[in-house]
Amino acid sequence: MSLSAAFNIGRSALAAGQIGLQVAGNNMANAATAGYSRQIARLTPLRSNNTVGGLGIGAGVQVSAIQRQVDAAIEARLRSATADNAGAQVQAGIFSQIEDALGELGDDDLSSQMSSFFTAWSERANQTQSDTSVVQRGDQLAAFVKRLRGDLSRQRGQVESQLSAGVARANQLLETVADFNRQISEAEVGGNTANSLRDQRDQAVLELSGLMDVTVIDRGREGVDVLAGSTPVVLGAVSRGVTVRRDTQGGETSVSVAVAADGTRLDLRSGQLGALLSQRSEAVDATIARLDQITSQLILEVNKLHSTGANARGLRSTQSQVTMSSGDRALALNDPGNTAMAGLPFEAVNGGFLVHVRHDASGTVRTVRVNVDLDGLDATGAAGFGDDTSAEDILAALDAVPGLDASFGGDGRLRVAAADGYSFNFAEDSSGVLAVLGVNAYFTGEDASDIAVRSDLLADSAGLSAGRIVNGTLVENGTALAMAGLQSMGIEALSGVALPQAWRETMQRVGSDAAKANSRADAALIVEESLSAQRAAVSGVSLDEEAISLMEAQRQYEAAARLITVAQEMASTLLELV
Repeated sequence: MSLSAAFNIGRSALAAGQIGLQVAGNNMANAATAGYSRQIARLTPLRSNNTVGGLGIGAGVQVSAIQRQVDAAIEARLRSATADNAGAQVQAGIFSQIEDALGELGDDDLSSQMSSFFTAWSERANQTQSDTSVVQRGDQLAAFVKRLRGDLSRQRGQVESQLSAGVARANQLLETVADFNRQISEAEVGGNTANSLRDQRDQAVLELSGLMDVTVIDRGREGVDVLAGSTPVVLGAVSRGVTVRRDTQGGETSVSVAVAADGTRLDLRSGQLGALLSQRSEAVDATIARLDQITSQLILEVNKLHSTGANARGLRSTQSQVTMSSGDRALALNDPGNTAMAGLPFEAVNGGFLVHVRHDASGTVRTVRVNVDLDGLDATGAAGFGDDTSAEDILAALDAVPGLDASFGGDGRLRVAAADGYSFNFAEDSSGVLAVLGVNAYFTGEDASDIAVRSDLLADSAGLSAGRIVNGTLVENGTALAMAGLQSMGIEALSGVALPQAWRETMQRVGSDAAKANSRADAALIVEESLSAQRAAVSGVSLDEEAISLMEAQRQYEAAARLITVAQEMASTLLELV
């Protein structure tokens, strides 16, 4: 081996030492850079055909690659944990907001409002001059329910706003990943490794995983493909984008996230977007639906009692709260084509009701039964609605009662009025049709969004039907007693539990779900922190380790310089001998 080979070996060692110095320095400079992966210079010996005495001697050293310290398995698990943690934190936050909105841990909550309402009826059973208090309590309850639903609806709006903002950010990140794919592909054409670009791409993907659970397929120099579930959202240098999709069916709006390129719906199970989608329906919408259901049953059951109640002066006139078009009036009340009735959260059943018409001067009372046929069968016994009772049938039956006049007003409401010198009241409605139509109702509205006390009752509480006709005699507090008993009466539509109990069970479910969400959030945070620590152990920069690497590079450089010096001295000696 010639001295020139020794010079070359020394030169290669100098170059390797310089690169080692730069790599260690770059690591130290980026020790606090988010997403930076520690780099290592890979050294390999240079091969040579030169031999000395038949022995092969190497030609020095070369830096074959500058590699990132990355564990693909840890990276994938960290992305999954990031998605789970982000989703769990969103879930816990939404349940916390629901609990704050419902406020069941305070003194001013729906349970207290219901209790006060039924207590007012109980007091009315003993105090004949407390009609105004009963009406005011009902008005307070209705206002509270509407405010509560409004708070929940606003929370749903906030969830949808967060969803839209999250989708917008996801699109930015998808474009960023696609752009990095393009840059990396261009930068690595010559065989180099674009470590910094790869780190930045990985950081963008990690942030994306906080929004939606993604799977990454690394195709090397061609970039990475990003999939949400099994659907690609990034293919190489092309972002397919995501968008919020809203579909309305049967008056209900469903929200989902879809691929912008072709509309494919994404099945997001975690991440912020997945949590927002699931909690919108499973938490916020479910709570609103339960509040609406309980409120609808409150309206129906209270109106059932009030519509068949009575007072000393009797009814002079009343009207339905449901409005009907001329086409709906002729259709059976249970006909699916009857749009006025089909949209209600409650329905009338087969049965009938009584009408008591009193002649004021003589005190005589005429009682007429109005049958309500809603069995869904025609005269032959076949399924059909042709023979079932319509609103016009009820109008005709009432109008035929001596002393009564029934008609539809211009607003589509059924109006019943007594002739001069007469009064009337309804009783024993087994069909519930009066409550469903809202005739002589206490509450108006259909659910928590529009519940209210009838406006003319608010103006004149003397119209309150707190009494009841029993065996032809007015029991002055009959309806008030029944209303007070409603607090503990099981409701079939609420699985046999009473109205207050149904709401308490709803609150227990919300509280239980909130506790579970908090536990999941705590556990998910621990998992993500553990995996982040594992990633830092593999890919993070240790200043102590880099200081050692600096010293190694320094010693290597000094040794290479000494080698060259010795070789130079030997060459000089050789020249002097010539």
